[in-house]
Amino acid sequence: MVIQGLTKLPVKIEITQAIKLLERLAHVNTLLGKLDVELTHSKASKQLMQLLSLQESVESTKIEGSQVTFTDMMESSLKKSDDSDIIEIQNYMRALQFGYESVENGYPVTTRLIKQLHEILMKGSRGEVSSAGEFRKIQNFIGPTNRLEDASYIPVEAHLINEYMENLEKFINTDSYGRLLPQNHLKSDGYVINEQAAPLLKTGIMHAQFESIHPFLDGNGRLGRILIVLYLLQQKAITHPIFFVSEELEKEKARYYDLLNGVRGDRSDWGKWLLFFVDASERMATKLLDQLNKANRLLTEGEQLIENEAERKLWITSFEQPILTVAKGVEMTGYSPNTVRKALHQLVDKELLYASNTERRNRKYRNYALLRIFVN
Repeated sequence: MVIQGLTKLPVKIEITQAIKLLERLAHVNTLLGKLDVELTHSKASKQLMQLLSLQESVESTKIEGSQVTFTDMMESSLKKSDDSDIIEIQNYMRALQFGYESVENGYPVTTRLIKQLHEILMKGSRGEVSSAGEFRKIQNFIGPTNRLEDASYIPVEAHLINEYMENLEKFINTDSYGRLLPQNHLKSDGYVINEQAAPLLKTGIMHAQFESIHPFLDGNGRLGRILIVLYLLQQKAITHPIFFVSEELEKEKARYYDLLNGVRGDRSDWGKWLLFFVDASERMATKLLDQLNKANRLLTEGEQLIENEAERKLWITSFEQPILTVAKGVEMTGYSPNTVRKALHQLVDKELLYASNTERRNRKYRNYALLRIFVN
């Protein structure tokens, strides 16, 4: 049976669900704090942030059906590509960066920022429409086919989008005078999650509500996942753009979509969705922490073998670009081609990088040890 519409925020969940959530939140927050510390102390913090952003971009677009892999993106960065999947991933990274810089400069997550992000996300992609950056003017629906009769969910009507987005914006950007949103639509007993809730819970609600409003004709899923990290940054739950959950959501895509559907209509179950979101966040934070630990150990072990500054610079550069060419090394370090070539050869001799003997032109130098850490 098709689900239509959704209720406004805030939301209410069962007391037993609230107890489970509050018990798990403390551990997830501890993991997020450790992630920040690990990155702050890394000599390759900038490079690893870029790598994690790319990983997130690949995983988020994979949910939408993209077949492009992390390694494909590493290879594509060495040459220009007009592949639509690759363009979508590149746009995702640009939108992430723009959003991060906006939040860093004090701009909150608002409708204005959301529209700017959407315009960046859709530029030159296969779903690009003249309304990029603008809310839809027609009804849309979510389902396995392009036929309305097969729809699993019909979002709010186009003329109600501004009203629902205003409600969402007020929920995530708590009123400066402490005024709370009305709760008269919450009829049953339970635990209210309002604007004063923990950042991770508000993030989970924001993501699901945005996806349910479905304000754009295309790109809602990708944009909704970008908003997760931006809102956590805004709330100071993290201080670096390194916490992404798309990989965990993609692993359980059917459950992800089913639980999103569960918060829609007039019988919404927010408790199940939030428990799933917090669990996914915990698993992802644990994995990211392990990846950062391993990457930092690898960096340190390599530095112990390095003999000069050019080698050191190229070694660190390989943590942002694990597949290098001489031309890419020149572009990223500013060194001359001869200096880059010599340093790369030395890193190969030390078995820190690998270069295939069958590649004669545009030889590639691969940091396989790092790729093993980040490629599933």
